Amino acid sequence: MGVAHSIPGQDCLLAAVGHNPSLVVFQGDAFFHLRTPSVYNLDRPVTPIAVTFPENSEQVASIVQCAANNGYKVQARSGGHSYGNYGLGGVNGEVVVDLKNLQDFSMDPSSHVATVGSGTLLGDLHSRLYNAGHRAVAHGACLSVGTGGHFTIGGLGTMSRQWGMALDHIREVEVVLANGTIVNASDSENQDVLFAIKGAAASFGIVTKFKLNTHPAPTQAVQYSYTLNLGTTAERAQLVKDWQRFIFTKNLTRQVSSELVVFESGILLSGTFFGSPDEWKSLEKELDFPAADKGSVIILTDWLGMVTSQAEELIFQVVGGIPCSFYAKSMSFKDKIPDEGIDSLFNYLESTMKGTLAWFIIFDLEAGATNDVPVNATAYAHRETIMWMQSYAVSLLGPVSKTTKDFLNGINNLISASRPGAVYGAYPGYVDPSLENAQEAYWGSNLPRLRSIKAQIDPMDIFHNPQSVQVG
Repeated sequence: MGVAHSIPGQDCLLAAVGHNPSLVVFQGDAFFHLRTPSVYNLDRPVTPIAVTFPENSEQVASIVQCAANNGYKVQARSGGHSYGNYGLGGVNGEVVVDLKNLQDFSMDPSSHVATVGSGTLLGDLHSRLYNAGHRAVAHGACLSVGTGGHFTIGGLGTMSRQWGMALDHIREVEVVLANGTIVNASDSENQDVLFAIKGAAASFGIVTKFKLNTHPAPTQAVQYSYTLNLGTTAERAQLVKDWQRFIFTKNLTRQVSSELVVFESGILLSGTFFGSPDEWKSLEKELDFPAADKGSVIILTDWLGMVTSQAEELIFQVVGGIPCSFYAKSMSFKDKIPDEGIDSLFNYLESTMKGTLAWFIIFDLEAGATNDVPVNATAYAHRETIMWMQSYAVSLLGPVSKTTKDFLNGINNLISASRPGAVYGAYPGYVDPSLENAQEAYWGSNLPRLRSIKAQIDPMDIFHNPQSVQVG
């Protein structure tokens, strides 16, 4: 394939994919922009030096070796949903390893351990597991997300309170390291690599295969949804206070997932209860569930329906599913937001210029099984989190304005001020490229160990993005 300009390392990158020109595209190629995966967040434009589409682990290893020898940084791309476009490097000039061709799948019929290629999208994983004996794992509701990122950052979903996060299902990984070697990491070999992969993989290697523990898929659930157009600021604030009281109930059953979304024209309270309709009604009554009898309840017997999210669907309806410019922030909570903090939040939402009508604040109940794992057991550090908050704003007309970014930053600052001295983490799957002290916010007390591992297995910082773990 002819190119307009040759780049250093072009020959060895082509050799790495077996001299198959359909498996690599270089900056300067006539059709570079047509063949390069599109950015997810238009607010963060980035152009790789080359994008590769390897077909096996050996090709991934050769690509990494070639890139390192020619002074390039490397990032893997699975589904490509990074808020900072880190799957394309996050900055210009990186070599991208697009994993879309790594689609291995098999199921051990006796242990029910699934082997899954890291290019598999969540929707395909979901159906392949179900078709292989009605098995399942916990994962998020956006089915076009890739396993390669989702299972190595965290991976929250409706089943996380019962089964843990996506990464808690990892039994073993096959991973390409910075020196181009292919290793297996498990509880019995390369334990430091496994620790780092479970929460911070983009800084340490490229997973090519997962071995995942699976569960029997649930057979019945109740999905509840209440869209509330409440009249006054005080009424909206009260609903959030009532919902917080519900999710912070001591020993709240792990059968329930719940999320609350505040948006321009109302509040959406939704979730899934894994049990019978009668059990759900009993729980509503017993715990004085906020907004009971004000919405719809759907009885689900289809496992795919049980992982969907009303919040995801709401955002999709507003944004339209097309690439756009957006900005997002996140905060972790071990305790409730004080009532006065919620009052201040809703007064702020009432009075502040936002710069867009397409904004959301998503509160997500976590806890349950994700809290059972010690903080230092995996790179993912937010094991004590009970609730996540994600604020998210979309610009449908060009870059996100300073007004909109200030609006979101103001939300976090206001809530921080309501609990002086509290420490808030950030979810590494909702990357915020503007976040100060990002590594501390993403990996908390595990950061020193991660820096030490980085120094051992990637001292030249081959696997790099703007917020990756740096050598200690």
